Amino acid sequence: MRNNKFDPNQVELKERVVAIKRVTKVVKGGRNFRFSALVVVGDENGHVGAGLGKATEIPEAIRKGKENAIKQMIAVPRDENDSIPHDWVGKFGSAEVLLKTAPEGTGVIAGGPARAVLELAGIRNVRTKSLGSNNKQNVVSATIEGLRNLKTPEQVAQLRGKTVEELLG
Repeated sequence: MRNNKFDPNQVELKERVVAIKRVTKVVKGGRNFRFSALVVVGDENGHVGAGLGKATEIPEAIRKGKENAIKQMIAVPRDENDSIPHDWVGKFGSAEVLLKTAPEGTGVIAGGPARAVLELAGIRNVRTKSLGSNNKQNVVSATIEGLRNLKTPEQVAQLRGKTVEELLG
């Protein structure tokens, strides 16, 4: 994992609640109701994370989800026009999210869960397509997994032992 020591106290983080659902556990005395909140947190400048919080009340579930998301934050590489460096398919479970680079002025073309992750990561120009499962939790995780696997041209050049000019030819 390439988490280059992100300190959440130095930056103002924005949060977005992607989904809140009521979950039930049937016990001997009846049913226990709890709330599960899927929260995405980012600084809109290359850092994003998602977390899940469960509690008996909604605000508490959101708070727990936010704390979990801050622990899971990753750094996202971006190019000069706030897009992603290259195309990639993020996979998590049976959810797949196709991430495609886009020129300046395209905007974020993405469905709800993927849009939340990309906007909070600070990506302004990207096209996406959600393939497979449309489970919000898995789509968010697939999007983050796709962003985690992106590499800048400098990183690829270093891995191959070449210069960036040799790569781009």
